[in-house]
Amino acid sequence: MKLRGLYAVTPDCPDSTTLLRKAEQALRGGVALLQYRNKGPVKDRADEARALRALAQCYNTPFIVNDDVALALEAEADGVHLGRDDGDVAAARARLPGKLLGVSCYDSLERAQAAVAAGADYVAFGSVFPSSTKPGAVRAPLTIFAAARRLGVPLCAIGGITAENAPRLLAAGADLVAVISDLFEAADIAARARAYAKIFA
Repeated sequence: MKLRGLYAVTPDCPDSTTLLRKAEQALRGGVALLQYRNKGPVKDRADEARALRALAQCYNTPFIVNDDVALALEAEADGVHLGRDDGDVAAARARLPGKLLGVSCYDSLERAQAAVAAGADYVAFGSVFPSSTKPGAVRAPLTIFAAARRLGVPLCAIGGITAENAPRLLAAGADLVAVISDLFEAADIAARARAYAKIFA
């Protein structure tokens, strides 16, 4: 599976209908991965995750669950993405044979090395730019991508990314750009996704 392009991360939505509508627009525009991330009050995350997985399958797009290995398994997702406090990477790898496993590494090359050794398929660094989603997030220097190339896995950038500054990340060595606000707050989500696709073309 080639991991390169726009990594769409779902926004907090008050209802599943809105979430699915926005996700379908992003998928229609063309994304490399779709991640379910919802930090708001949700009655049944499993229902949302299963619905998003079915939607992603229609577009042949891998579907990733944020933070939660059990939910990823329940929804039959294509993988999971783990942050610092989301459990042991090696344990997640053991529970998800054949699935994608991504790990947030913030500004730490050492954490990325450990994640890859434990079975991570890709690693994410950021916040690469000031982020409205996580305004207090640690900043990762763009030079970390060149240093991380030797890890031999795809590298994802996250945090404050827009279609305007994304080319800087590709030039720095990122394979994926994970985007929430600039994608899902766009007036035309599908068109914004296509704009990102052109950057990677």
